Amino acid sequence: MNIRKIKPSDNPEIEHIIKTSIVEFGLPTTGTAYEDIETSKMYESYQGKNEIYLVLEENASIVGGAGIKALKNNKNNVCELQKMYFNPIARGKGYGSILIKKCLTFAKDFGYSQCYIETDPRMKAAIHLYKKNGFTLLEKPLGNTGHSSCSIWMIKNL
Repeated sequence: MNIRKIKPSDNPEIEHIIKTSIVEFGLPTTGTAYEDIETSKMYESYQGKNEIYLVLEENASIVGGAGIKALKNNKNNVCELQKMYFNPIARGKGYGSILIKKCLTFAKDFGYSQCYIETDPRMKAAIHLYKKNGFTLLEKPLGNTGHSSCSIWMIKNL
């Protein structure tokens, strides 16, 4: 297992992982990362200040990824854990916690005070993973991510 920063050549594989995961779990393709313009150009979308996207490789193949970026339309010092998806072969191996910890280390180094995440109720394993890693439920969303189909909102103090 290897975790590294995204490269331009990773875009098609990461887009495929994100979109096939959304379909696999029966999530809507509207109001989710499926329709985000960033999803087809992940490298380019994470080149700004205080943001990063990490890919996870297993046996030299990309099997997942996650990113940190400032939460849109939020004036507080909050980042968002974004587009965390894995191929089925990478699930259940503890990679999610490892990748979350790496992302949160970057978030702290970037100076964020909290990390926000949103997901869908059908993502039961993901919700469990976020809770296990210290995220707590919120009653309403923060910022304006454009993910209107997500109805689970969580936060973690860094």
